[in-house]
Amino acid sequence: MPLDPVAYQPYADPDDFIREVTDLIWVDRSISFIRDNYEPDSIVHGAYGTSTTRDEVIEGTLMRISATPDRTGQAEDVIWEARGDDAFLSSHLVLSGHLQSSEYSRTIANCLYRRGRMVEEWVVRDTLAGALVLQSDLDELARAQAFRGYTGTWTEPAPADPIAVGDSGPRPDEYRSEVERVVEMIETVWNDRDLQKVETFFHRDLVLLTVGNRLVIRPEGYRRALLRFLESFPSGRFQIRDIQTNYDVRYAGLRVAVTWKFVGDYNGVANYGPLTGHPVDVLGISQFTFHQGSLVKEVRLWDDIALRAQIAGMRGDEPVVLGNIY
Repeated sequence: MPLDPVAYQPYADPDDFIREVTDLIWVDRSISFIRDNYEPDSIVHGAYGTSTTRDEVIEGTLMRISATPDRTGQAEDVIWEARGDDAFLSSHLVLSGHLQSSEYSRTIANCLYRRGRMVEEWVVRDTLAGALVLQSDLDELARAQAFRGYTGTWTEPAPADPIAVGDSGPRPDEYRSEVERVVEMIETVWNDRDLQKVETFFHRDLVLLTVGNRLVIRPEGYRRALLRFLESFPSGRFQIRDIQTNYDVRYAGLRVAVTWKFVGDYNGVANYGPLTGHPVDVLGISQFTFHQGSLVKEVRLWDDIALRAQIAGMRGDEPVVLGNIY
């Protein structure tokens, strides 16, 4: 079913819509446009929890822009997929930094737009990248933040068949073989820990871009990066919450975006300070790129500082304050 233009007017298509609206708010500083762009009761799931009002998005955007006035962002990828005939779910990979600098970071915002209005969003930022550049004390940064916790869809059980229906609703049955391959990879490699199978799903010359601006290459690099994360939460599992696909030569062909939740007890290697034995709840998004049937690239983001804040709160060494969670 073709997408009704009411979903993205007055722009050419959802890709154009997302790029132009984001620039208008974050580059041109038209913060007030959020009132036209977001529903009053819009829901945003971020690394520190869930916000449920448009006003909180406006206030949070203002605070972020004011804190980093010299940073500019632009679209690195937009993976969008229809949700019915008047809505779409986008996965917007944003590369932001100074205009002429090696300091940069990435954000992925997955937004559900219905009839041109944002109704629900899932957003992750690589805050670790900037902290490493500034040589900040990561634990000190974490203790200055409060993890609010999640409400709404993020607290509900994961979709039973995310290929058919995700948190954003029923999805079109497009590029099924590639989607099934990504789902199988997550279950086999990430959850079942069959790390030898990386070569089964990925091309030998794979590239993984992940938090802290880390660039990982080759299957063995991919294995080590996954082990590094899992060693702190050895029994943890990744839940697939949503999927969207898109083919566009502008972004190197076929891409598959996956919104995932990682839940696991912090009882392994103490990479985040003293162990708690309590579960973490991590919002993450991955964007995969295919070439000739093989996965060749993944961008995998979560907010590492927010994860540290969540763990710090469990230990009781975090101040109880309300900060900007957008």
